[in-house]
Amino acid sequence: MKMPFPNKATMIVSWTCRIAAAVILLQTLFFKFTGAPESVYIFTKVGMEPWGRYGSGVAELIASMLLLSPCYAWAGALLALGVMGGAIVSHLTVLGIVVQNDGGLLFGLALTVALCSLVTLILHRRQIPLISGWFKDNAK
Repeated sequence: MKMPFPNKATMIVSWTCRIAAAVILLQTLFFKFTGAPESVYIFTKVGMEPWGRYGSGVAELIASMLLLSPCYAWAGALLALGVMGGAIVSHLTVLGIVVQNDGGLLFGLALTVALCSLVTLILHRRQIPLISGWFKDNAK
């Protein structure tokens, strides 16, 4: 398979963003799947306890695995961006930036994952099946 990046620096940025997003997503799974009080509070407040907590946990697990796969990093980034979009909207509309005196940590982590996912999606855009054909057609 041909290297999808023009240079080593781009590859390093890609891996850094992918690993950072995956680590944050994986770290939160423990709290979601064990029913930690903070997680239960959040999903109760947005009216999605317990299935929203489990569903977002599964989506984050899948996104993490895809982010760490060179061929499907774009899909993981897209999924993570969607999940984090929901988290950010929930923080801005229902939860608030600071949740249970966390100093805005969860909101900051959501923004970090969203930013890393956006950068990953941009860097891996040529691997997206519908878009990759467009790049090939317009390269002539």
